[in-house]
Amino acid sequence: MKNYTVTAIIAAAGKGIRSQLNNNKVFAIMPNGKSVIYNTISTFDKVERISQIVIAANENDFYKITKLSGSFNTPITVVLGGESRTQSVQNALNATCGDIVLVHDGARPFITENAVNRLIDSVLQFGTGVASTQPTDTIATLLPNGEIQKTSRSDMLLLQTPQAFFTDKLKLAYSKIGDDENFTDEAGVYCKYVASVHPVIIEENNAKLTNPNDFDFCEKTVRVGTGFDLHRLVENRPLILGGITIKHDKGLLGHSDADVLTHAVCDALLSTLSLGDIGYHFSDQDEQYKGICSMILLERVLQMVKNQGYAPNNLSAVIMAQKPKLAPYVNEITASLANALGIDKSQVGITCTTTEKTGIIGNEEAIAVQAFCSVKKI
Repeated sequence: MKNYTVTAIIAAAGKGIRSQLNNNKVFAIMPNGKSVIYNTISTFDKVERISQIVIAANENDFYKITKLSGSFNTPITVVLGGESRTQSVQNALNATCGDIVLVHDGARPFITENAVNRLIDSVLQFGTGVASTQPTDTIATLLPNGEIQKTSRSDMLLLQTPQAFFTDKLKLAYSKIGDDENFTDEAGVYCKYVASVHPVIIEENNAKLTNPNDFDFCEKTVRVGTGFDLHRLVENRPLILGGITIKHDKGLLGHSDADVLTHAVCDALLSTLSLGDIGYHFSDQDEQYKGICSMILLERVLQMVKNQGYAPNNLSAVIMAQKPKLAPYVNEITASLANALGIDKSQVGITCTTTEKTGIIGNEEAIAVQAFCSVKKI
């Protein structure tokens, strides 16, 4: 028997807009700490019969995917994708060297080596092999007016990827595509221009990650930090907590507006990524920070966090003050900080306590705050 060479094409040139992530969904981090695209490539890299991998990437991700390709043993060629999946696969086919080609979605990271080998075997036996599953729901056919014409399940299959073919025949099919034609998969092209295809039932999970809920399993790479601050209470100063002015006969002493809550939040955020503290970044010896609103400092801290590729995930803080009573202000403070952090109010927990009239806090000489923040990879 001829020793056939095999190429795997991975279509990863989309932008993953439906996922509502901040970057291409194929770079979302999975529980093993690796990206979706890394896990997808890894499976094909482990299949001994595959001697070439071709990845179609969009222009924005081209360098990143090219750099990632160096992590694998199988030779990998990265090509620019087109404006549609059909065009991207066509570009990848032009770089394909194998006698057999498998085309797979970059956002299907659960494909197994066993499934890939079964598809290759199917090509050798039947000429094609298309990953398929049997539907558990009934499938309906719609009329042009949106009404249901008929339903079925027994004679239906759901097609997935990989889809495997002899390379010359798939290239022939693609050469016949009209300029105004666009296909959602290779089976559609092949069935129209060459012949029917052979299904290979995939029992394992081979889901395609598409919508926001599909990424709930992913590890968000959360990091946690803590911050603590204390300021003395003095007369003739406003009392500001979380950007909200509190009615009281005293305020907090400090070089800035002395918003002790926001300072603790800033330190907690900086702590998550080992970025120092606000004293390091905004020295009380620097006149440009004299009297500055601490919410402005928080904005700058958030930019530092963003520059590291992270965003706030949640905040929990306890304000320690004998007086004034802060419970009436908690909702307003919560909303203020949630808005500043760009997260929902449900992700901000602010509690207040006294120290039972002990120490400088209990003697109404100071207010202190302990804050905890978490940030997630974006």
